[in-house]
Amino acid sequence: SQEPLDAARAALTRLYTALRGLPDTADVVAVADSEQEQRFHKAMSDDFNTAGAIAILFELAREINRLRTDDKIDEALKAAALLKKLAGILGLLGTDAEAWFKGDIAAGGLNDDEIEAMIQQRTEARTNKDWAACDALRDELKAKGIVLEDGPGGTSWRRG
Repeated sequence: SQEPLDAARAALTRLYTALRGLPDTADVVAVADSEQEQRFHKAMSDDFNTAGAIAILFELAREINRLRTDDKIDEALKAAALLKKLAGILGLLGTDAEAWFKGDIAAGGLNDDEIEAMIQQRTEARTNKDWAACDALRDELKAKGIVLEDGPGGTSWRRG
């Protein structure tokens, strides 16, 4: 059934969303032997309790989002490094967050340049207060599986 696959993709999207926009954590050292890491290993040692381990990954994602909101970027980076380390044990989050959101071309049949061009057209329509054209472009992208996210830094997108 498609439903469990969609749920798994949504769950991964939540984890990648916590990492999106953060600088690379390759040089960041995760807090060694943190409470979350201990609980993660305890869950995995308990008959390979992946549900418990994954719940801890979502706790870390929430913590990263909270730290980012509080503008505590250094702490968010340490939590992100721990999230990637623990998720890596399960074979998760091995892709760069931006690459995850861009996905593969098969969804919708549009390549990145075509999507960016349509977003630029939409931005121009917004500037000209042509709301009908703006909505039409958003709807066209949505119909092709592209989700737009408007924010203070502009419009980002992901295949959804």
